[in-house]
Amino acid sequence: MGRLAGKRAIITGAGSGIGRASALRFAEEGARVLAVDLAEAGVNETVAAIARAGGQAEAVAADAADDATVAALVAKCVKDWGGLEAVYANAGVSGVQKTILDLEPDDWWPVLRVNLIGPFLAIKHAGRAMAAVGHGSILCTASVAGLRSGAGGTPYSASKAGVVSLVQTAAYQLAGTGVRVNAICPGLIETGMTKPIYDGARAAGKEHKIGQLNPLRRGGQPREIAALAAFLASDDASYVNGQAYAVDGGLSASHPYVPGRLA
Repeated sequence: MGRLAGKRAIITGAGSGIGRASALRFAEEGARVLAVDLAEAGVNETVAAIARAGGQAEAVAADAADDATVAALVAKCVKDWGGLEAVYANAGVSGVQKTILDLEPDDWWPVLRVNLIGPFLAIKHAGRAMAAVGHGSILCTASVAGLRSGAGGTPYSASKAGVVSLVQTAAYQLAGTGVRVNAICPGLIETGMTKPIYDGARAAGKEHKIGQLNPLRRGGQPREIAALAAFLASDDASYVNGQAYAVDGGLSASHPYVPGRLA
């Protein structure tokens, strides 16, 4: 039996990348997964892959940053499946790459809406349902860009810093309910969002330099984030709450310096 056997889970952004890898891992660990993504074809492909592997999942093409939609997703899981033990608010967008001096107010809203309001809605609606039964785990995708400068655009970085604060605040506001709230902060992971970085490096013959600033000297894979997500969603993490875990090959463990040199 897997560590998520018998649990029911919602995962957003499940049509590709970290969300797809997490949906596959959760199902492999025994969870029944409601896979959510705006991209219908992508999320259907995720669910088909889960079915081929013998898991249970259902696809929903929906906006994970819409209040009524998120409320309906939680209600659907509780009504149709009889409960909800885990939610992974993973849906995210990268936004524009501009300096602060060039940004406009309209550049912020699409990023904050998906990356920060989306996780808030997941916590709000899933937290209420989970608190009613006295247990549950809510995960949110933040980023190392939310921990320190230099890993993403300004709106993106600010939104992910907001996610870190959000899970800390939520953990305390849900005190005594049995609901845990944690964040995962990926570093450089090969996903659709980072495809331009990987494609550019490969085209220039510099693939070996991907991830060169972290001690493991490589980029990460979505399955490596999914592994931590499965742990945090499980009862094995029953005393883990209000935390933001960096999964970045060690990048955020140091101030900037040239690897291999002791200054």
